[in-house]
Amino acid sequence: MDLHYEIQGNGEAIVLLHSGGADLRDWQWIVPQLQEHYQVITFDGRGAGKSPPLLEPADYVEELRSLLDHLQIDRAILVGHSIGGQIATDFALAYPHRVIKLILIAPGLSGFQFSPEIQQQFAQIMAAAPDAEKMTELMLEQCLYRVVMSSPQRDLMIEMSRHNIRRSFEWKTFEMRWAQPPTIDRLSELTPETLFIIGTNDMADNLQVAELFQQVPSIHFAYLEGADHMPTLTHADAVSQLIRQFLNRSQSVDAMLRTPAENSISRL
Repeated sequence: MDLHYEIQGNGEAIVLLHSGGADLRDWQWIVPQLQEHYQVITFDGRGAGKSPPLLEPADYVEELRSLLDHLQIDRAILVGHSIGGQIATDFALAYPHRVIKLILIAPGLSGFQFSPEIQQQFAQIMAAAPDAEKMTELMLEQCLYRVVMSSPQRDLMIEMSRHNIRRSFEWKTFEMRWAQPPTIDRLSELTPETLFIIGTNDMADNLQVAELFQQVPSIHFAYLEGADHMPTLTHADAVSQLIRQFLNRSQSVDAMLRTPAENSISRL
C-alpha cells in the first residue's frame, strides 16, 4: 500500500475521504472529536498530500478497497467530503457488505453534469496552468469557498489548495474511473443507512445533488446554516456532532434528522 495514511484512536473503524484539491488536513479538526470512540483512518488520495501522483487512470473505489484490505478491515463507516463523498457512494454500491454506515458531506455524484457556468470556471482554472498561484486564486474565488475564505481557516485553505494544485503537475493523466452505470441512475439501490450534510451557502449544483439523494431509501439530511463547501474546516464542531449523533442513533438525533418520507430536513 503506497498511499499515505494515518490512524488515530481505537474502536469501530471510520474512514474519512477528503475533498478535491485537499488532503487529509481536511479532517484535522474533526479527527480529535472522533478518535476517542473510533479507530479513525485518514489518508491522502492518489495525487494529493503525501501520496504518489496519478500515473494511470485513477480507480479510487478499488484503491479504497485495497486500503481496507491492507489494514485488515472487513467493514467500516465511510465519511466522504465532496469527491470523497462520490468515492464513498460508489464504493457503497460496489461493496455494500463492507459499509456499516455512510456519511456524505456535500458529495459529488457520478454521472452528474455540472452547469455550464461551473464548467467554464473549471476551464479557466486549468487554462492558468502552470501558474499555481493564479490557479489557486481562481479556484478559491468561486462562490462555494466564500465562507471559508473569510474565516480563520483561510490560510489553511490557501496552503492546502496551493500544495495540491502543485502536486497535480506531477500527474501523467487526469482520467478517473467512476461507477458504471453511473451512480446518478442507481441512488435507489444504496443500502447503507446514510447521513447527508451540506451547507446552505454551497453552490446551486451541489444543492441540486442533495435533492437527487432523496431517492436513497434510508437517508437523513442536515443543512448547516452559513456553511459553504468546506464545513469540515469552518463548522467542524457541528459536523462532528452530527456524525457522532448519527452513529449513536440516540433519541436526540432521531428528533434532529428526518428522512425525506417524513418531509423534513433539519437546519443547524
